Amino acid sequence: MSRDRESSPSNVPVVRNVFFRRSRGCPLSGANAPVIDYKNIVLLLKYVSERGRIMPSRISSISAKKQRRLARAIKRARQLALLPYVAQ
Repeated sequence: MSRDRESSPSNVPVVRNVFFRRSRGCPLSGANAPVIDYKNIVLLLKYVSERGRIMPSRISSISAKKQRRLARAIKRARQLALLPYVAQ
């Protein structure tokens, strides 16, 4: 009888993938997407951390092509003193 209990599906614990995340689309791609520009400070600040670092694409879910454009725009805005290099 003990064998029947061990092999029954009711005694088997259900294992769920805790780290599964649904893939989101790129927020900077599509029809109504904002244009990446070094002068658009409001958009650039969304993708800069509170310490002044550029957010990685795995966290912000931006495509690789748009991430390169975004990083270039942030660096240009920093050179023109529109964005700080580091937070105080």
